[in-house]
Amino acid sequence: MLADTPEPPYYAVIFTSLMRDDSAGYAAMANKMLTLAQDQPGFLGVESAREEIGITVSYWADLEAIRAWKRDIDHREAQRLGR
Repeated sequence: MLADTPEPPYYAVIFTSLMRDDSAGYAAMANKMLTLAQDQPGFLGVESAREEIGITVSYWADLEAIRAWKRDIDHREAQRLGR
């Protein structure tokens, strides 16, 4: 999924992932996280690319918005399941 990179200033959070066996489950969780992130104050957009390794960049207005997203219980569960 590609989006227009927001105009600065912004903060970017970058993570990589490796696809294992459950690509349908991963896609469903990724869509759920995108929906949740879009509802977060300070969320500006996301860009993602996937081959064998996935790279996702989410854009945020400030550091507090990133901290709030990091504390989100559903986001934390998605991270736990992804490990």
